[in-house]
Amino acid sequence: MVLAGFLGSGKTTLLNHLLHHSAGSRIGAVVNDFGAVEIDAMAVAGALGDSTVSLGNGCLCCAVDASELDSYLERLTRPSVGVDVVVIEASGLAEPQELVRMVLAAENPDVVYGGLVEVVDAAEFDDTRARHPEIDRHLALADLVVVNKLDRAADGPRVLETVRSLAGDAAVVPASYARVDPEFLFDCRPSEERIGQLSFDDLPREDDGTEEHAAHPHSGYDSLSYVSAVPLDPRRLLAFLDSRPEGLYRIKGYVDFGAHDRRSRYAVHAVGRFLRFTPEPWPEAGSGTGARSTQLVLIGSGIDAPALRKELQACEDGSEHVDEHALWGVLRYVRDPEDTPGPEQPIG
Repeated sequence: MVLAGFLGSGKTTLLNHLLHHSAGSRIGAVVNDFGAVEIDAMAVAGALGDSTVSLGNGCLCCAVDASELDSYLERLTRPSVGVDVVVIEASGLAEPQELVRMVLAAENPDVVYGGLVEVVDAAEFDDTRARHPEIDRHLALADLVVVNKLDRAADGPRVLETVRSLAGDAAVVPASYARVDPEFLFDCRPSEERIGQLSFDDLPREDDGTEEHAAHPHSGYDSLSYVSAVPLDPRRLLAFLDSRPEGLYRIKGYVDFGAHDRRSRYAVHAVGRFLRFTPEPWPEAGSGTGARSTQLVLIGSGIDAPALRKELQACEDGSEHVDEHALWGVLRYVRDPEDTPGPEQPIG
């Protein structure tokens, strides 16, 4: 996940919030300060320990090439480190599009792009936009926009509406103190799965002395769980994914394409405009996973869950007819480890 935003928007606050509300997920971070004194890295190092890489005195998108970033990601994704999610916190002067390109070009097969999250300072939005008109382009590239500091903005509703108009189909989430539910950003694993390892839930939490700040973060999103014992038609599902509505940020799970491929189920991972399918063998009988089925979770802000469920149901296909060309569209989004990023790349 790439975390971007102009200076003072609240990126480090958001990263610290994720660390302290991770529900057992272990987070690694690439922190890119601009300057010789790495204040941001110092702010998160106490929580991350060996799971942080600090890149000081330069802007990540121009001071580090893709191969160097690969080496840092390789370090953080080693099994011995035990990291579940890597957050790349860019400097306030970074170019988000270049950072996304670098992540998509990563040679490590364990690295899967988790989206571009742009943090906006609502209280300073007009001034920031005047100084940095490129913010309009950054918002158009984002998969998720966190409109932070709304509690301090003099005209919060107007700022929120302006950001939504600039963000296109991206999910836009209002926030104060950068409190965004981590489940909106990545999979949270229960602490019980980390027995014998440090859970971030055990770390001391920041407290500014107010009851509001210590309260559980407001979710700010809607979700839909969809399970079907009837296989899905590949073409219909791709049509659904291609037309996914504004605010639908993430789709994850497994798809059964029935007679079109009886050997494999397809893991699907979509974040913003990024889409990837990964074929994998079905679990062996008796593994406790139950009968073959499609299992999906859809997460977004302001989504119409009943309408989305109907659209998914329209993708169901109980026919045993095999169309040898039906899976071609899906296979375009299956990444060959030897290939460079293909149609899954969200930015041309």
